[in-house]
Amino acid sequence: MVIHESAEDYLESILMLKERLGIVRSIDIVNELGLSKPSVSVAMKKLRENGYISMAHDGSITLNETGMQIAKRVYGRHKTITRMFILMGVSEEAAATDACKVEHDLSEETFARICDFVQQAEKTENKS
Repeated sequence: MVIHESAEDYLESILMLKERLGIVRSIDIVNELGLSKPSVSVAMKKLRENGYISMAHDGSITLNETGMQIAKRVYGRHKTITRMFILMGVSEEAAATDACKVEHDLSEETFARICDFVQQAEKTENKS
């Protein structure tokens, strides 16, 4: 499944907003990502046409099965990489910002090692 980084960012944002707000609308994505309404509108149309999201008559956005799978994968990577950076002493804000920059471009091998590192570091941290 080939999907552009920007589409992954939109899907991840929809998932994060859904967890935080319960209902997601385009304006929430505009505010979250700091983008223009027309840009988000075009992106939502493309995501809908590709079967990643559904939009109800009231404007609420729902992730379809494929969209949810992608969003969970990207968000999971984001949380794990953020955690790794925090364990390395990076501030939470910088860690989250930097995780966004690298979450899409890591190989599965590298990400697997990051997961191993975070698990090991958290075990060590919990023993202290």
